[in-house]
Amino acid sequence: MMMSRGGGGHQNYDGWDNSELGSVYNHKIFVRLIPYIKPHKIQTSLAFLGMLSGTLTNIAIPPLIGFIIDAAIASSSVADLWFLSILFFGCVTINSVGTYLQSYYIAKVAHSMLVSIRTDLFRHLQKLSLKFYDRQQVGRLMSRVVSDVEQIQQVMTGGIIGSAADILSLVGIILVMFSMDWKLSIVSLSVVPALIILAFFWQKRARVAFLAVRSAISVVNGTLQENVSGVRVVQNMNREPENMKIFESINGSHLDANLKASRLSAGMFPSVEIIVGLSTALVVSFGGWLVIEGTMGVGTLVAFGLFVQRFFDPIRNLTMQYTELQRAMASGVRIFDLFDTQPSIFDSQTARPINNMRGQVSFNNVSFGYTQETTVLDKINIDVSPGETIALVGQTGAGKTTFVSLIARFYDVTEGQITIDGVDIREITMGSLAAQTGIVLQEPFLFTGSVEDNIKFGNPSATKDEVVLAARTAGIHELISQMPQGYQTLIQERGSNLSMGHQQLISIARAVVANPRLLILDEATANIDTQTERVIQSSLKKLLSTRTSFVIAHRLSTIRDADRIAVFEDGKISGLGTHTELLEASKKYRDLHSMSYLSDESATLT
Repeated sequence: MMMSRGGGGHQNYDGWDNSELGSVYNHKIFVRLIPYIKPHKIQTSLAFLGMLSGTLTNIAIPPLIGFIIDAAIASSSVADLWFLSILFFGCVTINSVGTYLQSYYIAKVAHSMLVSIRTDLFRHLQKLSLKFYDRQQVGRLMSRVVSDVEQIQQVMTGGIIGSAADILSLVGIILVMFSMDWKLSIVSLSVVPALIILAFFWQKRARVAFLAVRSAISVVNGTLQENVSGVRVVQNMNREPENMKIFESINGSHLDANLKASRLSAGMFPSVEIIVGLSTALVVSFGGWLVIEGTMGVGTLVAFGLFVQRFFDPIRNLTMQYTELQRAMASGVRIFDLFDTQPSIFDSQTARPINNMRGQVSFNNVSFGYTQETTVLDKINIDVSPGETIALVGQTGAGKTTFVSLIARFYDVTEGQITIDGVDIREITMGSLAAQTGIVLQEPFLFTGSVEDNIKFGNPSATKDEVVLAARTAGIHELISQMPQGYQTLIQERGSNLSMGHQQLISIARAVVANPRLLILDEATANIDTQTERVIQSSLKKLLSTRTSFVIAHRLSTIRDADRIAVFEDGKISGLGTHTELLEASKKYRDLHSMSYLSDESATLT
């Protein structure tokens, strides 16, 4: 049954854990974000200046209105009223300009930071070793690069400076209110404890509700992705009705979670408005009595009424921002944990590029295990001459793919030494080794882009003539020429608009145009039909003729022309020789031949 799972306390499809909320402020995370803010000091300063001017004028407007009212009631001169009116208009203008500066420049800084962080993450991920990817889920890494970075950007846009503005507003309003009338200030703020209690209980429940929404949508996304990816199996097994019921149930759970969160959000604002209304009523009644008694002016009462509205808005905003700030800090921890992960395979300080590689490869007493508890290769010794083709055979798990992975230095040996042209592979720069090593996999990976771009993927500077020559060598030029746009025909995601055989031929052409000295073929014809295999075999003969090659295969037709065949058994090479020699000398090889190779109709024993 095709279902995705998510739930309380477990990591969801998007990589989030329901318990994964950080503190509202994490100093270490903030310090590590500073290098991303520094290049935008001017914009940050303008945003801060806009926040400061906008907040201060917002605080100044209520008492200024009060002064105008009192001046009018006191029958002040027209000049005084004009002056106060111009001053009021100036405050409103400065407030508007300040709000614009804050909104625009903080958004600009936040989006620039997003680009920089995401670029650095992408660069860092490309440097990490395969050992890291062996234990990481793709969805979790995508969450780091997409969701976590966006969380930081969103909080930078509306959270940090906005929260600072709200706190400054609260402090400023309280100070101005008490400077105007301390008795009325105490009355107007008497409802604050009720608001704090409301915010505390609301935030506690909202945290659970909003996390439930995220968990629910992650399950929806996971189920959708799983069913789309496995649509062939779904249709073949007539699972559409059953899967539809499952999806409707999951989608309904997402609806229920959203409705619960919406009820909490919808209930928060009216509750705050009731408290604001109560505070306003207290201000009007008590302040009105003070006006009647002649101890307070009407303008001061109006100013307090306006302050009540302005005072509770920041509290409401801070309550809404609390969880987002927690999520941002948690995202920051996850992002910088990834940055702190170092490649396990890297160039040593003494590593040097290898130029004009001849292709002599030697394994000297090599052992390797993916963990300390397991041994995949045990005491491997083999010398491969330049230009020699070595076929690797053995049952699944015998160590063949691990053997070639060590040659490409996807992993480092646990014991022993691998040398190329007499130089320890760990003393060769990874860039120069990769530039002279070509790999053709069992399941070729084509990227979205043109046919030409995919062929020259390993050699972007290749000319059109070199691309065509590589395609001719791989035996796919005629097919490409018949495509709608020829070499500019767009290949869809992972080559879905091409057959497996044609994908493999393009990957072989890619290897040809890269012109490697070392060539690794990992089950390159395993999923290919017989007719396409003949084309590929012809291409491979040309490709292998001048290169040191390692061929993993299960078809006799693929390996019988190899110079030597290495038989892998339980992490060791139990036999080494030609096809004929091994049939005579190696029982394991004869058994493999009987089980797997005998069905190869294109081969006959000699």
